[in-house]
Amino acid sequence: MNTLSNAGFSNPALSLASPDSRSSDLDMLTLLFDTLAHGVVVVGARGQIIHVNQAARTELNRHRVLGKVGGEIHAVTPADGKTLQDALSKAVAGMRSLVGVSGGDMRLMLAVVPLKRDTAGVRESRIALIFSRAEVSESGMFGFFARRFGLTQTEEQVLAILCRGLRAPEIAVQMKVAVSTVRSHVRSLCAKTDSSGVRELVNRVAVLPPVAPLHLVQVNRA
Repeated sequence: MNTLSNAGFSNPALSLASPDSRSSDLDMLTLLFDTLAHGVVVVGARGQIIHVNQAARTELNRHRVLGKVGGEIHAVTPADGKTLQDALSKAVAGMRSLVGVSGGDMRLMLAVVPLKRDTAGVRESRIALIFSRAEVSESGMFGFFARRFGLTQTEEQVLAILCRGLRAPEIAVQMKVAVSTVRSHVRSLCAKTDSSGVRELVNRVAVLPPVAPLHLVQVNRA
C-alpha cells in the first residue's frame, strides 16, 4: 500500500475517483514530497517511520544528528533523544513543537506536527517531522537564483555564507581573502540582484521555493 496513504495524506476527494486514479494521485504526492528541499518524515507515536522523503532519507543516512534504527527515528545523543520523544508525546496530545537536535557543529531544527485520522473507529497517531535545511545552497532554487542573475561561482559562495548569518570579516577568514574583496563581492551581488542591501538580498533567498536539487530528486523507494 502506498506509504502516503498509510501516513494519512490521502485526500478525501480522492475517494470518489477510481482505485487506479487514487493510486496514481498518491504516487504523484510521493514524487512531490521528494522534490522538497526540506526533509519530511511521518512517524507513529513511538517514532516508527511510516514515510520518508528523499531529503530526509539523505539526512538520516548521514547519521549526523538523526538516524534510523530498527525502523524507528533516533537522535544520535541521549539528550536529543529525550527532546525528540517529549515532542512526539506532545504531538500525540495534539500539540505542535519546534525542537533542535545537534551533532558536532551541526544543528537541525524540527517542526513536530500532529496528523491524526480515524481508522475503523480507532484514532491513530501520525506525526510529521519537518526538517530545516542545513544549508541554503541545498535548495535547487538557490542555484537557479544564481544563474538567473548571472552570479559568478565566487559570488554564489559568498551569498551562501551570507545566508548563514556571517558578516564580511568572518566570510573573509573562511574564504581566506581580504575583507575588501568580500565587500566588493557583496556590492556586486546587490547590484546584480537589484537589492538595496544584504538584508534584502538574504530575504530574497530565504523565501525561494523549497525545491531540492535535481540530483537529489529520486523516486521514493521507502
